[in-house]
Amino acid sequence: MPLQGRLGFNMKLSFGVGQAAEGLFGAAYGTFLIFYYNQVLGMPGSLAGLAVGIALVVDAFTDPMAGSLSDHWKSRYGRRHPFMYASILPLAASFYFLFNPLVTSQLGLFIWLVVFSNATRTSMSLYHVPHIALGAEMSEDYDERSKLVGYRMFFANVGVLFAFAVGFLYFFTPTAEFENGQLNAAAYPWFAALLAVLMAVTIFWSGWGTRAAIPFLPVPPDTPRLGLGRILWRVILDIVAAMRSRSFRWLFMGVLIVFVMVGVNGGLDLYIFTYFWELDRAAILIVICAYPIGVMVGSFFCPAFFSRFGKKAGLIFGGLSWPFWQTLPIVARLMDWFPENGDPMLITLLIAIKVIQGACTVQANVAFGSMVADIIDEHEYETGKRQEGIFFAASSFSAKATSGIGNVIAGFALDIISWPRGAHIKTAADVPPETLVNLGLVYGPIVAAFGFVSIWCYTHYRLTREQHAEILEELGRRREGAGPTVQAAGT
Repeated sequence: MPLQGRLGFNMKLSFGVGQAAEGLFGAAYGTFLIFYYNQVLGMPGSLAGLAVGIALVVDAFTDPMAGSLSDHWKSRYGRRHPFMYASILPLAASFYFLFNPLVTSQLGLFIWLVVFSNATRTSMSLYHVPHIALGAEMSEDYDERSKLVGYRMFFANVGVLFAFAVGFLYFFTPTAEFENGQLNAAAYPWFAALLAVLMAVTIFWSGWGTRAAIPFLPVPPDTPRLGLGRILWRVILDIVAAMRSRSFRWLFMGVLIVFVMVGVNGGLDLYIFTYFWELDRAAILIVICAYPIGVMVGSFFCPAFFSRFGKKAGLIFGGLSWPFWQTLPIVARLMDWFPENGDPMLITLLIAIKVIQGACTVQANVAFGSMVADIIDEHEYETGKRQEGIFFAASSFSAKATSGIGNVIAGFALDIISWPRGAHIKTAADVPPETLVNLGLVYGPIVAAFGFVSIWCYTHYRLTREQHAEILEELGRRREGAGPTVQAAGT
């Protein structure tokens, strides 16, 4: 079938399942990591944030490296699949040891966190960038791409939900020693071990389930083997070429800002739910799972929304929705317009707000992934090169900035507001009232205010459905004239 045609359900399912690994990783890394090292192991928040920040700097190089290498890779197994398979063992092993430090001193913990944050995130780059680039290769159809991204977002949140559910319902349950199970250090290595195995399984499933597409995907031209220096230079040239796209520059900057906002709040979620709202373990699980449930529900409506209003409208709508619904309950509480802690109506309202927030925000998440794929077509039209990897390296970097830069800022914010740390800080009664207010301000209005900057960036995106259709028509003529170098992704 032609690239513009529809993909089979099994192909889309296998592709989407692979994103569950990212969801498992993101939930644990973004929500539990800072809390574990700061509140459970006693590391200063700024020191934990600095360690994660160092890993983010490395990510800035490994993501485009993974994208460029897979763009130019040529093998009987295609461009993307070898990297997906190669990531499985190092990702599983490094993720397990990230939550099982074999050292106890502050310096030792800092070095351990730096090393294994880098190892885990580099291994995830090796998988995630080629995986999402594969999605752009599997179909050129304007609407089918949105469906593929929808599958990806759906299973990403399946991974998030599973990580939260198994964490709060099994691993972090109260014990005689730890009334708050999240403070039990012994539970984290087992939690990480299960997630590591599941990440390995879903990555292999995605690679194996999409292998039938390999013969029909774009093949890079023959190039001579390059040394490390030449490879690094090629990566730089690929990045420069990608950033020449005006639409891509603005899209990347806008989504990076909003993902960092989400990352800050993810790093503070356990603090806000445990101490600001004073929720018990069961209530935290329900509220924290409400958002990904909303995302999963909202993802089904993305194709219809984009068909009616366009992808850019979806991006702006979702970009405005996240900060609005994030700020609303915090501001309402600080102005005494919200139910008191312990009131059953409080949990009901928090659940409803999180579901609505997720269902609205996913419109931006899906639109972004689909719009990047469209920009890749524009790039091929202008340069003659097909380079999904380097563009989606930026997508991967922005997504991982959620847990990277966000955790850095969250860690420093905890020290700035003088947050007390240690396993003895069990309830809100152990925290000064003004510190709780400052936590709410950081979690809500201060971080959310940056959302308006991202919306301004999105307004500079210019590629329309009509322009994309013209680009595909011209690319089709070029390919026919050059022979069957690019074929369809089979099912």
